[in-house]
Amino acid sequence: MSDARWFEILENVAAATEHFGRSVELYAAGGFSDADLAGYKAKMALMHAMQSGHTSMQSALVRVLGLVGEQPPSGPDWHADLIARVSRACGGRPAVLPPLIAKAANETRRFRHVAMRSYGIFETALARPAVLAAGALAGGLSAAMAEFRRKIDGEPPSG
Repeated sequence: MSDARWFEILENVAAATEHFGRSVELYAAGGFSDADLAGYKAKMALMHAMQSGHTSMQSALVRVLGLVGEQPPSGPDWHADLIARVSRACGGRPAVLPPLIAKAANETRRFRHVAMRSYGIFETALARPAVLAAGALAGGLSAAMAEFRRKIDGEPPSG
């Protein structure tokens, strides 16, 4: 039997994991310097995969806060504040993200900010730190969420 409280959270985590993993593959495939449509597609695919990964992860984190009865941060810096908050214990709840995953999340957040505002001057070579962070998130976000779930709910039900 599944726990419906976690359904959308786990869907968001799965989507983030896929998008982040695919962004690593897209970066490795290269072709960004091509001046033709293929180069354009390569750049746009990488930017979109990274943005989609971060947005999916962010949605999961906002939903987690709702699950534990916390309001998400607000204001102009809410994206950064969200990661800062879920990386710390707060009001009796344990940290949602361990330090290395939180650091990676901050890196993909910075990338998303640049990609959303700088399409015209995007330099793929400078994306390497964010792509490495995406790899860390693709490999560790699901486990981090499972560990947080275990801490607040005990062992998840099978099914």
